[in-house]
Amino acid sequence: MAKKKPADHAAGSGVTRRGFLGSVGAGAVAAATGAASRAEAVPEITDPEEMVAVALTINGRRHRLLVEPRWTLLFVLRERLCLTGSKAGCERGECGSCTVLVDDEPRYACLTLAVEAEGREITTVEGLLVGEELGDVQRAFAEHDAFQCGYCTPGQVVAAEGLLRANPRPTEAEIRTGMSGNLCRCGAYAHIVKAVADAADGRKTGGGS
Repeated sequence: MAKKKPADHAAGSGVTRRGFLGSVGAGAVAAATGAASRAEAVPEITDPEEMVAVALTINGRRHRLLVEPRWTLLFVLRERLCLTGSKAGCERGECGSCTVLVDDEPRYACLTLAVEAEGREITTVEGLLVGEELGDVQRAFAEHDAFQCGYCTPGQVVAAEGLLRANPRPTEAEIRTGMSGNLCRCGAYAHIVKAVADAADGRKTGGGS
């Protein structure tokens, strides 16, 4: 008696074995093709130690230099350009001692990559001098004793300058809010508020820069 050939479909399923195996094979090919396409679309990873050329405009002066993509603006300012007015404090965006202006807006230089700042106007505390004289905000800080150890002062001054450029006539509450991103370990906050208010008054009467 001749043996029966195996049934070509699973009982009651309506799907043939040949069809099932064919669909599985087609699915595997499609998955492999999709994976290959995705692999091709992955961008090349930049070597963090590979030097790249940037042009930075700082205090009105253009600087061309090679930097690593991971270098912060603070590191480049201090260690490559010797602009040490911006201080390295917490280096994680909490104290504000490294504050600079980027297109007139206060930014933490420790959280800003140097490559991000290309094409922007950067102002450090050194750039607030008027020739060899103190700028109006710097002078107001000195006159009101708005510092003690002085380590946070450059960042405080730059933050105040940014505030007054955006809001030339701030209220006391607006000054406190605008300066809240800068910490003073000595607690000279009352004097800082008075200094910023005095600088604002000087600009209203035409006596400021």
